[in-house]
Amino acid sequence: MPSTEENLKVAFSGESQANQKYRAFAEKAERDGFPNIARLFRTTAEAERVHAEGELKALGGVGSTVENLQTAIAGETYEYKEMYPPMVEQAEADGHKAKRVFGYAMKAEEVHARLYEMALEAARRGEDLTEAEFYLCPFCGYIEFGKPPEACPICGAKGSKFVQV
Repeated sequence: MPSTEENLKVAFSGESQANQKYRAFAEKAERDGFPNIARLFRTTAEAERVHAEGELKALGGVGSTVENLQTAIAGETYEYKEMYPPMVEQAEADGHKAKRVFGYAMKAEEVHARLYEMALEAARRGEDLTEAEFYLCPFCGYIEFGKPPEACPICGAKGSKFVQV
């Protein structure tokens, strides 16, 4: 029989995936002209996020801001150095369209790690980031501080398509 910690890890993974899946389903329902079904998907996605957050906390997975930044840096670094490179290679070998999304994610994760490192340096000094405006490329996940670039350095999307978060 699995331990409670193992169950929490499985539940956290499942709830996290359900959150993302239902958000994607909501966008599709919205595009298909079903705004109330989209609202149901979004509401359920938020409920799954509540479950996942509770499970992560029960696992002891939320520490101090410095600890959380260190964890985030380690995760992003693992993704761009170890996780995505073989995935890109396999998708290329298979001629699969996933090579594009894997490649974008790999490059964006490296940027995320760098931004978290900047935040970690500030937090260690007891300071917040001085930049308050964050822009996200909705196509590849690249993040820019201050103002969006003319074009995304990863996927080439126009800066006017960036979303301020």
